[in-house]
Order: sequence, then structure tokens, then C-alpha cells
Amino acid sequence: MVSMLVSFIFVGLMQLGLFLHTRNTLIASAAEGARMGARADASPADGQARARELISEQLSSRYAESVDVGSEIQGGVRVIVVRVSAPAPIIGPFGPSRGLSVTARAFAEAQ
Repeated sequence: MVSMLVSFIFVGLMQLGLFLHTRNTLIASAAEGARMGARADASPADGQARARELISEQLSSRYAESVDVGSEIQGGVRVIVVRVSAPAPIIGPFGPSRGLSVTARAFAEAQ
């Protein structure tokens, strides 16, 4: 009885760790993609490619399928926005598609 409870808690903690790792990796990759796309000598498409590359290297190409890049005006300045939608790892690495969404912004250098 106690061993089942300990096993359940262990599996739950491992799943929480996997979810947090996936979320943090997506956030870091989106931020790096936004910074890359915001450089004066780069385009937003370069940022999209960089974010996809980082996500594919660190997680899986399945998580890099929906990376969108655009630009917005916020506070009178142009910013590059990278949005990543990926499956949320609910049961192991599997979960609902588009269950996890992150957004990153970077100040566009060429203004």
C-alpha cells in the first residue's frame, strides 16, 4: 500500500519536472528567437528559424511545428513577437496538441 503511494508520488513529480522542463525550454527558445529576429542585420524569419532549431535540438521537432513570428508596435516602438504553441506533456511526452503556448518579445534594433 505504501509502496503504491510512494510510486504514485514519484511518477507525479517526474511528470511535473517534465512539464516544467518543456515549458522553460519553449520560453527560452522563443526569447532567443525573438532576439535573433530583432537584430538589425536579421529578419523576423531568422528568429523563427532559430526558435525552431533550438526547440528541435532540445525537445523534439514535434514541439517546433507551430512557431509564429510577427511584429507589433508597443509603446511607440516596434517589437518582434515569437509565439510557440506546442503539445503539453501530460502523460509522458504525450498530450493535447496546442496545450502549451508561450510568447516572447524583443525590441527591434532597426527602427
